This record gives sequence, structure tokens and C-alpha cells, in this order.
Amino acid sequence: MPEDEKTTKKKPARKPAAKKAASGESKTKAKPKSETKAKPKSETKPKAETKAKPKPAEKAAPIVPVVRASARYVRTAPRKARLVADQVRGLQIDRARALLQFSPRGAARDIQKLIDSAASNAENNHELVADDMKVVEITVDEGPTLRRYRPRALGRATRINKRTSHISVALSPEEEL
Repeated sequence: MPEDEKTTKKKPARKPAAKKAASGESKTKAKPKSETKAKPKSETKPKAETKAKPKPAEKAAPIVPVVRASARYVRTAPRKARLVADQVRGLQIDRARALLQFSPRGAARDIQKLIDSAASNAENNHELVADDMKVVEITVDEGPTLRRYRPRALGRATRINKRTSHISVALSPEEEL
């Protein structure tokens, strides 16, 4: 066959057959209005009945004050500060102060200052006794990183990340059972 005959012969395009649903009706076909069931008015509930009835007043739990303090942009890496925070979480204030005072970690001093600040907030602002407080929550979040560069051999430079952290403490009175 010559090349021009191959290019001139084209097969006619076939259109795909429309698929029908298993029930024999197409999906787009809507049911006539006579087939749809309308609820009689006796079955529908008025709007007033659908609302939930108010429950009788229950005894309110005593409100436990939570005293907070936070320190932002602390020049300590969050990973190192979390090691100290995990030791202090859940302790009474006097035990936490003793642990932080003798801890060799640098972040212990910052966290000790923060706990002392929260304790003085409890005494001055909420008229609570600081020695009866407990460290309920302490979180250490990552702050902005200061990027510094150090010269290296052959004209290169390496980056040094000086990380900061945001520390927050929540104190609450001990619950006596």
C-alpha cells in the first residue's frame, strides 16, 4: 500500500452506548409528584416541641482559680527547657522550688523565676496562699530562632541557630479530698 492511502483512510468514531441503571430507569429521571409521600399535618411536630426542655438546676461545682504567668523570648532552647518542665509538672510549689534550686540545668533558673512570679500573682491578685498552690500546667513552646553565621575553612560559612522559647505556667490551689 502506498503511504497516501494509509493517511486518507480513517475509521468512523463510535459513540459509547448510554448505561442504564440496574432498575432500568435512568438516574436523572425524577419521580412524579403523585409517588412522593407527603406527611399529614398530624404527624409533623410543631417547632415548640422539638426544642429540648431545660433540665433542673444542678449544683454548680466550686470554681477553682487558676493563676497564670508567662515568659516569652527566653534564650533557652525549647527542647532543653522541656526536660526541666516535665520534672516540675504536677508538683507542689515548695517541692518544685527545691527541685529547681538544685538542678544543674540552665533552664531551671528561668522556670524557677516564672513559678515565683505566678505564686506572687496568686498572693497579690487573687488573695491565695502561695505555699498551698500546685503546678497544674506548664508548657514550653518554640519562639523565634536567631540565625547567626560562623566563618569556616575555604571561605565557607555555617549557620548557628540560637533558639528561643515561650514558657507559661498555671498554678491552682491543691484540692483536698
